[in-house]
Amino acid sequence: MSGKDLEGRVVLVTGSSRGIGFHAALNAAGRGAHVVAVARTVGGLEDLDDAIKAKGGTVTLVPLDLTDYAGIDRLGAAIHERWGRLDGLIGNAGSLGILGPLAHIDPKTFEQTFAVNVTANYRLIRSMDLLLRQSDAGRLVMVSSGAAKSARAYWGLYAASKAALDMLVKSYAGEMASTPVRANVFYPGQVRTAMRAQAMPGEDPNTLPHPRDIAPKLVDMVTPAYSENGMLFDAKTGETEKL
Repeated sequence: MSGKDLEGRVVLVTGSSRGIGFHAALNAAGRGAHVVAVARTVGGLEDLDDAIKAKGGTVTLVPLDLTDYAGIDRLGAAIHERWGRLDGLIGNAGSLGILGPLAHIDPKTFEQTFAVNVTANYRLIRSMDLLLRQSDAGRLVMVSSGAAKSARAYWGLYAASKAALDMLVKSYAGEMASTPVRANVFYPGQVRTAMRAQAMPGEDPNTLPHPRDIAPKLVDMVTPAYSENGMLFDAKTGETEKL
Protein backbone atom coordinates (compact mmCIF):
# COMPACT_ATOMS: atom_id res chain seq x y z
CA MET A 1 0.00 0.00 0.00
CA SER A 2 1.29 3.46 -0.84
CA GLY A 3 0.44 6.66 -2.64
CA LYS A 4 -2.34 8.75 -1.10
CA ASP A 5 -4.30 5.89 0.47
CA LEU A 6 -4.91 8.02 3.59
CA GLU A 7 -6.04 11.15 1.77
CA GLY A 8 -8.44 13.18 3.90
CA ARG A 9 -8.23 10.84 6.86
CA VAL A 10 -7.43 11.70 10.48
CA VAL A 11 -4.81 9.51 12.15
CA LEU A 12 -3.67 9.74 15.77
CA VAL A 13 -0.13 8.55 16.56
CA THR A 14 1.20 8.29 20.11
CA GLY A 15 4.88 8.35 20.97
CA SER A 16 5.45 10.34 17.79
CA SER A 17 8.45 12.44 18.84
CA ARG A 18 11.04 9.81 17.93
CA GLY A 19 11.68 6.31 16.63
CA ILE A 20 8.90 4.26 15.09
CA GLY A 21 6.20 6.75 16.11
CA PHE A 22 8.01 9.67 14.47
CA HIS A 23 8.42 7.83 11.19
CA ALA A 24 4.89 6.39 11.30
CA ALA A 25 3.51 9.91 11.70
CA LEU A 26 5.71 11.17 8.86
CA ASN A 27 4.70 8.27 6.63
CA ALA A 28 0.99 8.70 7.36
CA ALA A 29 1.18 12.41 6.57
CA GLY A 30 2.99 11.65 3.34
CA ARG A 31 0.13 9.35 2.38
CA GLY A 32 -2.40 12.15 2.81
CA ALA A 33 -3.52 11.84 6.44
CA HIS A 34 -3.88 14.72 8.82
CA VAL A 35 -1.80 13.46 11.73
CA VAL A 36 -2.62 14.12 15.37
CA ALA A 37 0.83 13.66 16.89
CA VAL A 38 1.00 12.90 20.61
CA ALA A 39 4.20 12.80 22.67
CA ARG A 40 5.73 14.16 25.86
CA THR A 41 8.78 15.71 24.17
CA VAL A 42 7.95 19.10 22.68
CA GLY A 43 11.26 19.37 20.83
CA GLY A 44 10.67 16.05 19.08
CA LEU A 45 7.15 17.11 18.12
CA GLU A 46 8.51 20.34 16.66
CA ASP A 47 11.02 18.35 14.60
CA LEU A 48 8.15 16.19 13.34
CA ASP A 49 6.13 19.31 12.50
CA ASP A 50 9.02 20.62 10.40
CA ALA A 51 9.50 17.29 8.64
CA ILE A 52 5.81 16.87 7.80
CA LYS A 53 5.34 20.44 6.61
CA ALA A 54 8.50 20.21 4.49
CA LYS A 55 6.76 17.42 2.58
CA GLY A 56 3.51 19.35 2.24
CA GLY A 57 1.65 17.42 4.94
CA THR A 58 -0.47 18.60 7.86
CA VAL A 59 -0.21 17.80 11.55
CA THR A 60 -1.67 18.82 14.90
CA LEU A 61 0.83 18.63 17.76
CA VAL A 62 -0.38 17.41 21.15
CA PRO A 63 2.21 17.56 23.95
CA LEU A 64 0.78 15.04 26.41
CA ASP A 65 1.99 12.50 28.95
CA LEU A 66 -0.29 9.52 28.37
CA THR A 67 -0.48 8.85 32.09
CA ASP A 68 -2.48 12.09 32.23
CA TYR A 69 -5.67 10.14 31.67
CA ALA A 70 -7.92 13.19 31.93
CA GLY A 71 -5.75 14.66 29.16
CA ILE A 72 -6.61 11.69 26.95
CA ASP A 73 -10.30 12.39 27.55
CA ARG A 74 -9.80 16.05 26.64
CA LEU A 75 -8.01 14.98 23.47
CA GLY A 76 -10.95 12.79 22.50
CA ALA A 77 -13.32 15.70 23.06
CA ALA A 78 -11.13 18.01 20.96
CA ILE A 79 -11.01 15.51 18.08
CA HIS A 80 -14.78 15.15 18.25
CA GLU A 81 -15.25 18.91 18.14
CA ARG A 82 -12.91 19.44 15.20
CA TRP A 83 -13.50 16.37 13.01
CA GLY A 84 -16.34 14.38 14.54
CA ARG A 85 -14.48 11.14 13.87
CA LEU A 86 -11.11 9.38 14.04
CA ASP A 87 -10.05 7.20 11.12
CA GLY A 88 -6.88 5.68 12.56
CA LEU A 89 -5.23 5.21 15.94
CA ILE A 90 -1.62 4.04 16.17
CA GLY A 91 -0.79 3.32 19.82
CA ASN A 92 2.97 3.36 19.65
CA ALA A 93 4.07 4.93 22.95
CA GLY A 94 5.57 2.45 25.39
CA SER A 95 7.94 1.94 28.27
CA LEU A 96 10.56 -0.77 28.75
CA GLY A 97 10.48 -0.40 32.50
CA ILE A 98 13.39 -2.31 34.05
CA LEU A 99 14.90 -5.60 32.95
CA GLY A 100 15.70 -7.71 35.98
CA PRO A 101 14.40 -10.33 38.40
CA LEU A 102 10.73 -9.81 39.14
CA ALA A 103 11.35 -10.02 42.86
CA HIS A 104 13.76 -7.08 42.63
CA ILE A 105 11.51 -4.71 40.67
CA ASP A 106 10.32 -1.71 42.64
CA PRO A 107 6.50 -1.57 42.87
CA LYS A 108 6.49 2.02 41.62
CA THR A 109 8.37 0.97 38.46
CA PHE A 110 5.98 -1.94 37.95
CA GLU A 111 2.94 0.31 38.24
CA GLN A 112 4.42 3.01 35.99
CA THR A 113 5.23 0.51 33.23
CA PHE A 114 1.70 -0.86 33.27
CA ALA A 115 0.36 2.71 33.39
CA VAL A 116 2.05 3.51 30.07
CA ASN A 117 1.83 0.16 28.26
CA VAL A 118 -1.62 -0.97 29.37
CA THR A 119 -3.75 1.60 31.20
CA ALA A 120 -2.96 4.48 28.83
CA ASN A 121 -3.93 2.35 25.85
CA TYR A 122 -7.15 1.26 27.56
CA ARG A 123 -7.90 4.94 28.17
CA LEU A 124 -7.21 5.68 24.50
CA ILE A 125 -9.64 2.94 23.46
CA ARG A 126 -12.20 4.26 25.95
CA SER A 127 -11.90 7.84 24.72
CA MET A 128 -11.58 7.15 20.98
CA ASP A 129 -14.05 4.27 20.59
CA LEU A 130 -17.04 6.38 19.49
CA LEU A 131 -14.82 8.46 17.22
CA LEU A 132 -13.50 5.34 15.49
CA ARG A 133 -17.08 4.14 15.08
CA GLN A 134 -17.95 7.42 13.34
CA SER A 135 -15.39 6.66 10.62
CA ASP A 136 -16.38 4.63 7.57
CA ALA A 137 -13.34 2.43 8.26
CA GLY A 138 -11.97 3.07 11.73
CA ARG A 139 -8.63 1.36 12.30
CA LEU A 140 -6.77 0.77 15.58
CA VAL A 141 -3.33 -0.77 15.83
CA MET A 142 -1.23 -1.12 18.98
CA VAL A 143 2.53 -1.58 18.86
CA SER A 144 3.38 -4.56 21.02
CA SER A 145 6.32 -6.98 21.16
CA GLY A 146 7.29 -10.58 20.68
CA ALA A 147 8.33 -10.42 24.34
CA ALA A 148 4.64 -10.90 25.11
CA LYS A 149 5.03 -14.49 23.96
CA SER A 150 8.65 -15.30 24.77
CA ALA A 151 8.63 -13.85 28.31
CA ARG A 152 12.32 -14.55 28.76
CA ALA A 153 13.98 -14.45 32.16
CA TYR A 154 14.39 -10.88 33.43
CA TRP A 155 11.90 -9.53 30.87
CA GLY A 156 8.85 -10.33 33.01
CA LEU A 157 7.62 -6.78 33.59
CA TYR A 158 7.77 -5.68 29.96
CA ALA A 159 6.50 -9.04 28.69
CA ALA A 160 3.52 -9.05 31.05
CA SER A 161 2.52 -5.52 30.10
CA LYS A 162 2.66 -6.30 26.38
CA ALA A 163 0.76 -9.56 26.84
CA ALA A 164 -1.94 -7.59 28.63
CA LEU A 165 -2.02 -5.09 25.75
CA ASP A 166 -2.40 -7.91 23.22
CA MET A 167 -5.39 -9.29 25.11
CA LEU A 168 -7.02 -5.85 25.35
CA VAL A 169 -6.82 -5.54 21.57
CA LYS A 170 -8.02 -9.11 21.01
CA SER A 171 -11.09 -8.50 23.15
CA TYR A 172 -11.79 -5.10 21.57
CA ALA A 173 -11.47 -6.64 18.10
CA GLY A 174 -14.14 -9.16 19.03
CA GLU A 175 -16.39 -6.37 20.22
CA MET A 176 -15.89 -4.56 16.91
CA ALA A 177 -16.50 -7.59 14.70
CA SER A 178 -19.92 -6.40 13.47
CA THR A 179 -18.80 -2.79 12.96
CA PRO A 180 -16.53 -1.12 10.36
CA VAL A 181 -13.80 -0.77 13.04
CA ARG A 182 -10.78 -3.09 12.92
CA ALA A 183 -8.31 -3.60 15.77
CA ASN A 184 -4.94 -5.29 15.45
CA VAL A 185 -1.45 -5.55 16.93
CA PHE A 186 1.93 -4.83 15.35
CA TYR A 187 5.18 -6.52 16.41
CA PRO A 188 8.06 -4.41 15.03
CA GLY A 189 10.84 -6.86 15.92
CA GLN A 190 14.33 -5.59 16.65
CA VAL A 191 14.54 -1.99 15.44
CA ARG A 192 17.11 0.79 15.83
CA THR A 193 15.35 2.72 18.60
CA ALA A 194 16.24 4.27 21.94
CA MET A 195 14.23 1.58 23.75
CA ARG A 196 16.15 -1.17 21.96
CA ALA A 197 19.45 0.49 22.92
CA GLN A 198 18.26 0.64 26.54
CA ALA A 199 17.45 -3.07 26.49
CA MET A 200 20.57 -4.16 24.58
CA PRO A 201 23.32 -1.60 25.34
CA GLY A 202 26.11 -3.66 23.76
CA GLU A 203 24.34 -4.18 20.45
CA ASP A 204 25.52 -2.48 17.26
CA PRO A 205 22.49 -0.41 16.15
CA ASN A 206 23.71 -0.44 12.56
CA THR A 207 22.85 -4.14 12.38
CA LEU A 208 19.16 -3.34 12.95
CA PRO A 209 16.46 -1.99 10.62
CA HIS A 210 15.86 1.75 10.82
CA PRO A 211 12.43 2.91 12.05
CA ARG A 212 11.75 4.53 8.67
CA ASP A 213 11.90 1.06 7.09
CA ILE A 214 9.41 -0.40 9.58
CA ALA A 215 6.94 2.49 9.74
CA PRO A 216 5.18 1.98 6.37
CA LYS A 217 4.11 -1.54 7.40
CA LEU A 218 2.61 -0.13 10.57
CA VAL A 219 0.79 2.65 8.74
CA ASP A 220 -0.60 0.12 6.24
CA MET A 221 -2.67 -1.24 9.14
CA VAL A 222 -4.70 1.98 9.52
CA THR A 223 -5.65 2.27 5.85
CA PRO A 224 -9.26 1.55 4.83
CA ALA A 225 -8.01 -1.33 2.68
CA TYR A 226 -6.61 -3.20 5.70
CA SER A 227 -9.51 -5.47 6.69
CA GLU A 228 -7.88 -7.88 9.16
CA ASN A 229 -9.32 -7.91 12.68
CA GLY A 230 -7.99 -9.42 15.90
CA MET A 231 -4.66 -10.23 14.29
CA LEU A 232 -1.00 -9.53 14.92
CA PHE A 233 1.42 -8.63 12.17
CA ASP A 234 5.06 -9.52 12.77
CA ALA A 235 7.22 -7.09 10.80
CA LYS A 236 10.29 -9.30 11.18
CA THR A 237 8.73 -12.33 9.53
CA GLY A 238 6.10 -10.54 7.44
CA GLU A 239 3.50 -12.99 8.76
CA THR A 240 0.03 -12.32 10.15
CA GLU A 241 -1.56 -14.59 12.74
CA LYS A 242 -4.53 -14.59 15.11
CA LEU A 243 -4.06 -13.01 18.52
